[in-house]
Amino acid sequence: MSADTTSSKGPAEGPEEYKESTTRNFLEEIIEQHLSEGRYDQIHTRFPPEPNGYLHIGHASSIHLNFGLALKYNGKCNLRFDDTNPVTEETEYVESIKNDIKWLGFTWDEELYTSDYFEQLYGFAVKLINKGVAYVDDSTVEEIAATKGSTHEPGRNSPHRDRSVEENLRLFQEMRDGKYKDGEKVLRAKIDMAHPNLLMRDPLMYRIKHAHHHRTGDKWSIYPMYDFAHGQSDSIEHITHSICTLEFIHHRPLYDWFIEQLEIYPSKQYEFARRNMSYTVMSKRKLLQLVNDNHVSGWDDPRMPTVSGMRRRGYTAEAIRNFCDMTGIAKRENVVDLGVLEFCVREHLNKVANRVMAVLDPVKLIVTNYPEGQTEELEIDNNPEDESAGKRVMPFSKELWIEREDFMENPPKKFFRLGVGLMVRLKGAYIVKCEDFKKDAAGNITEIHCTYIPESRSGNDTSGINVKGTIHWVSVPHAKTAEVRLYDRLFRVENPSSEDGDFKDYINPKSMEVLPNVYIEPALASASSGEHFQFLRKGYFCVDTESTPEKLVFNRTVTLKDAWAKERNKG
Repeated sequence: MSADTTSSKGPAEGPEEYKESTTRNFLEEIIEQHLSEGRYDQIHTRFPPEPNGYLHIGHASSIHLNFGLALKYNGKCNLRFDDTNPVTEETEYVESIKNDIKWLGFTWDEELYTSDYFEQLYGFAVKLINKGVAYVDDSTVEEIAATKGSTHEPGRNSPHRDRSVEENLRLFQEMRDGKYKDGEKVLRAKIDMAHPNLLMRDPLMYRIKHAHHHRTGDKWSIYPMYDFAHGQSDSIEHITHSICTLEFIHHRPLYDWFIEQLEIYPSKQYEFARRNMSYTVMSKRKLLQLVNDNHVSGWDDPRMPTVSGMRRRGYTAEAIRNFCDMTGIAKRENVVDLGVLEFCVREHLNKVANRVMAVLDPVKLIVTNYPEGQTEELEIDNNPEDESAGKRVMPFSKELWIEREDFMENPPKKFFRLGVGLMVRLKGAYIVKCEDFKKDAAGNITEIHCTYIPESRSGNDTSGINVKGTIHWVSVPHAKTAEVRLYDRLFRVENPSSEDGDFKDYINPKSMEVLPNVYIEPALASASSGEHFQFLRKGYFCVDTESTPEKLVFNRTVTLKDAWAKERNKG
């Protein structure tokens, strides 16, 4: 049967890589078979989020899948908000979801809402009542649960199961009219209380909720259950391939039963394994706890696995799409190492991020034989991976900031940085030799005194001296200051949800370290929100959304190497 997928728009839009992909997963094999058999003229998918939270990396995988299939096969993909629970849904979530999808690089065919179909869904329910396969039940939630039975024993019929069609129609109308209180009555499908699939034991279709809906206001006092609304919404939109995660595999018989009873367009459901990732949690309920209990600053906290959090941290849309493509989809539940996502981020940022200098833990270096008051402008490559990135000018002077860790009072034999008598190259500048240092009363290094080799200037080195180490630096009189936030993994164990006790007990206390006074090169003063950089030798960073010209804030996106893998190997 061919789907009627007429729309004001054309096929789904998104990155070209999806149209050019030649690899196939099991869903693509199914689609190709359906198209070759002529079952459909065009495929039509949808991404159906509930607007009760922000999207996370698992949703990004679903977006990648649904939009990617539509792009690859010249089909369509709707964005449909399954907004059937007014208590948990907010317009804020709707807007954040739309922004995230656009940022990931996709454009939906139609923006739809299950609430668009409330009247039609109500009509479907009336039809089922008229057919004698739905009834109004006065039982409480506890009573319904107690009569559900188990996998070993059948359930028991509700005492209200055999009400007449006329009485059920009247009661259902009165439910809609607001005559009853929340929980006083529900509408149930009349299927089989001994069915081996517990979801088929007279499931709920409607419940009473006197709550304000973010789109329909106070028009409705009853709302359809997700299991009743979801499949019918797919049918209304003539979705050819309704793609869900594996936990919905046992719901499929119920969706098919509703479609058969209503004699409507037969959307078909296909399941894939949800995306799970190490060192984080994916449950919206748990993520909401982290927000509400102030363990994080909000849904877009850079430590969160949300798309908005990852964007703020500095992850790129390209890196996330590459991650989804690399990890693919499966039919069995699995946990992907967070290191795979970090690898994709590093790989992309290595290509696009300009190299800059920032000194996180500064100590002063004085070039004793450099002219007092002189400033030299040095040309430095922005990105050795991209010639088109050009060069920038960086000021050099007598006094510089360098990293404290780049000097040792008593350096070991293979220490190729600074110590008395040791030589090192200052990136893009000169070779310097350490002659002396100063300490304060507490024994802390306060100054490092060096001499420079005038003939060793980078790009025009005639000194003939070879050194093994290169360090970064910033000119003291020209340096700007910034706050730098060093983010790490939010949890200190791979799977916090599977550990004993509360998952929040395993939050990594070192997941964020704030450095309030970091010295940065002057060119960074004009950096704008979201801009990416590689701080030489320190990692990839981006400008935070809270950054202002008066107070620059940078977030560490990812380290240059996978430090966690090294620790894991030690163990």
